[in-house]
Amino acid sequence: MDRVALRGLRVRGHHGVFAREREQGQTFVVDVVLGLDTRPAAADDDLTRTVHYGIVAEEVAAIVAGEPVDLIETLAQRIADQCLTHEVVREVEVVVHKPEAPITVPFDDVTITIKRSRV
Repeated sequence: MDRVALRGLRVRGHHGVFAREREQGQTFVVDVVLGLDTRPAAADDDLTRTVHYGIVAEEVAAIVAGEPVDLIETLAQRIADQCLTHEVVREVEVVVHKPEAPITVPFDDVTITIKRSRV
């Protein structure tokens, strides 16, 4: 399986369980790795036979900037579900980073990583 990766997509969202997170929002960072067979696209040098990562980036950004959810687990699942709507994508790994999470001790990042595939 070949991989197309989008790393470090930065989008402002209003996700979290605390009112402050919902009101003020924060920056989320998303990494997406799409699993697909790129041979058909490479053979014909044809964008329509692969996944358009620019479109995927816009879809991911719309989800993060869209309807708020309490959990980054839910956000990651929504992103994975959207990625799998692309016919050529067979599997996806999504990492959602929440570097501004409301934690009272020093930290670098909070992440959730999920892997989903077509059944």
